[in-house]
Amino acid sequence: MRCDLCPRMCHALRTDTVGEGFCGMPERPVLARGALHMWEEPPISGSRGSGTVFFSGCPLQCVFCQNDQISRERFGAPVTVERVRAICYELIEQGAHNINFVTPTHYAHIIRQLLEEPLPVPVVWNTGGYERLETLRAMEGKVDIYLPDLKYMDNDDALRYSGAGDYVQRATEAIREMVRQVGPCQFDEDGLLKKGVIIRHLILPGKLAGARAVMDWVWESFPKGTVLFSLMSQYIPWGRVPGEFPELNRPLRKGESRAARQYMENLGLEGFAQQTESAQSQYIPPFDLTGVEEEAK
Repeated sequence: MRCDLCPRMCHALRTDTVGEGFCGMPERPVLARGALHMWEEPPISGSRGSGTVFFSGCPLQCVFCQNDQISRERFGAPVTVERVRAICYELIEQGAHNINFVTPTHYAHIIRQLLEEPLPVPVVWNTGGYERLETLRAMEGKVDIYLPDLKYMDNDDALRYSGAGDYVQRATEAIREMVRQVGPCQFDEDGLLKKGVIIRHLILPGKLAGARAVMDWVWESFPKGTVLFSLMSQYIPWGRVPGEFPELNRPLRKGESRAARQYMENLGLEGFAQQTESAQSQYIPPFDLTGVEEEAK
C-alpha cells in the first residue's frame, strides 16, 4: 500500500514486512501489548479494566513519550489481522469493558477490516490527536469512544516537541469530527462510557499557559455536557528529554498541577484531573509482548 492515513501524507510504500515513511511501520500490524489496563479514566477502566491493544509506531515523535520503546524504537511483534481479532476476544473474555486501540492511526486500514464484524463491547480510538479527517471519516460507525490528546495550542511547541508544525489545526479539526460522529457522552447503568469523546491534555513543565490555552479551546468549542476533559499530571522526564531538551528535564511542580486544576474548575470543564502522585514510572505499561507473543506468527 501507498500510505496516506495520517496528516503527513508521505505516500510511503508499506509492504507486509517493510515500512517506509515517517512511522516506518509495515502494512501488517505490529503489536507490543494486549492486556487489561486499569489506569485509564474511570468510565473507561471501570472495575475490570480496559482491553488495551498497543500498536507499534506512531505518526508523532513526541520527545517526552512514555511509550517511546514502541512509538520511536518500534518494538513489537508482527501479527495477522485474525490474531488482532483473537486478542480482542481474549481481552473480552478476561472481563474488558471495551477494546482500546492505542496509537491506531497508521493501522486504520487493519482496524476497519477487523471491525467489519462489530465487537460486542465499545471500541476506543486512543490517539495523540494528530489525525487526517478522511481517515477518521472512514471509521464512522465503527468507533464508539474517541480518546484524543490535545497536546498543544502552539504550533511552535508542536514542531519542537512532536515534529508536527501543523498539529493545532489537525488536532482541533479532528476532535470536532470525533464529536460530530459520536455525539455527547452516553453512559450505561454502571457509569461506564458507551459513546463519546474524552479530550486529554498532559501538562508539561513550564507550560501552564499552554494548558490554559487548551482548556480555553475546549470550553469555547463545545457546549457543557458534550465532551469530558482529562487533565493529566503524570509527566516525568523521559525519552529524548534528559539529553536534548533541558527545559523539560524536571518533574511537574505541584504548584503547576494545582494551578491547572484550579483553572479547569473555574472554567467549569467536566471531567478528570490527576494529582502529581500519578507521575511514576510504575504506571507505564511494560511493553513485553504480553498477550501478543504467545500466538504471534
